Amino acid sequence: MLELKNIVKSFGGNVILDDISLNIEEGEMVSILGPSGSGKTTLLNLILGITDIDKGSLVYNGRDLTRVPMEQRGFNIVFQDYALFPNLNAYQNITYGLKNKPGISSKEEVEELIDLLGLREHLTKKIEQLSGGQKQRVALARTMVMKPKILLLDEPLSALDGVIKESIKDRIKTIAREYHLTTIIVTHDPEEALTLSDRVLIINKGKISQYGKPEEIINRPDNSFIREFILNQLEIKRNNIFSLFQCGLTA
Repeated sequence: MLELKNIVKSFGGNVILDDISLNIEEGEMVSILGPSGSGKTTLLNLILGITDIDKGSLVYNGRDLTRVPMEQRGFNIVFQDYALFPNLNAYQNITYGLKNKPGISSKEEVEELIDLLGLREHLTKKIEQLSGGQKQRVALARTMVMKPKILLLDEPLSALDGVIKESIKDRIKTIAREYHLTTIIVTHDPEEALTLSDRVLIINKGKISQYGKPEEIINRPDNSFIREFILNQLEIKRNNIFSLFQCGLTA
């Protein structure tokens, strides 16, 4: 379990995160949702260890990681821009991290992951030859071969649309289930958060507005901000969202 206890973070005297407390269960998929400037990316960086915590603590499976450096936490992130190496082909990108830690994943495990993500036919391609969806899958594979304890995703679907977006959504869900992997996703898209996650954390102005299951947030929003931010943004699509939950297709 990942526990955040009374987390506070300020920059230049401005409070970005104010008394954030929550638990994320092992194997759970949680989306951090909020408007621009709400503090969601800062929270992701605090969990990863890129940014220091001012007050409060971060505990993983009983171990206090508050002051533990990023490289010793065992978490890993897929950045919004994928951060792939353009001079390497897809396979070389996937296996790049294993050069320094060759024993983490066996060749068989790497091959299994390549097949799971549907990358077999793209392995010899340079990054510039890949579509956005293919780049996203390569970035996921590169992260997964390192067997992270927690997978962090920063706006994983923002550069995608249509069928490709839905396909990557399905791949992320499959990986989380197959590996029983705790997954934390930052997104600004309510539909994405509500259809992808077990629970959704909604942040507004550095504070938690609501933390609960998607159906709870849709049916019982805690306040007017939730209603406006979620339901108004989903005005065109929300009938489809309601239908999904009623039919149980998001389970």
